[in-house]
Amino acid sequence: MNLLSEIENRYSVRDFLGKSVEEDKLLRILEAGRRAPSAKNRQPWRFIVSQEERQRKKFEEAAYGQEYVGAAPCIISICTTNVDYKMPNGELAHPIDLSFAVSFMMVQAQAEGLGTCVVTTFREADVRELLTVPYSMKVIMLLLLGYPGGEGVKGERKKLDQIVSFEHW
Repeated sequence: MNLLSEIENRYSVRDFLGKSVEEDKLLRILEAGRRAPSAKNRQPWRFIVSQEERQRKKFEEAAYGQEYVGAAPCIISICTTNVDYKMPNGELAHPIDLSFAVSFMMVQAQAEGLGTCVVTTFREADVRELLTVPYSMKVIMLLLLGYPGGEGVKGERKKLDQIVSFEHW
């Protein structure tokens, strides 16, 4: 198994085919998110899967009319149950924990032949209302999931020597 090739070939998909995501693939992707590490193993995530076209169009509206949001055959809302917990370094834990979970799901989706795109530009209050998310929780990001509709563009990555140092800055 070569995970690096899955990671290297992944790109943010904004052009999806209308084809539904098979349940077995979706469940493996959700399982990958469930298995992600989290601060103190709190597992502060809830994943809400939306596949109905009418509901996806409401996500598009909440995402300021970004058409590719509503065109994705599957939208996974990534929610936190642990809004206020701070790690000993003073940082909130949930943005990091949820990023791990989403990253695991994205790599699994790539292995399943599916494309993904993370969306953080949306009116959270509208999505909370649409999904009836409890007041004490937050919707942090959306993960769009589906079969890519065309060739995507992979963003350029900095060279390793531009971002890595050993022993000191």
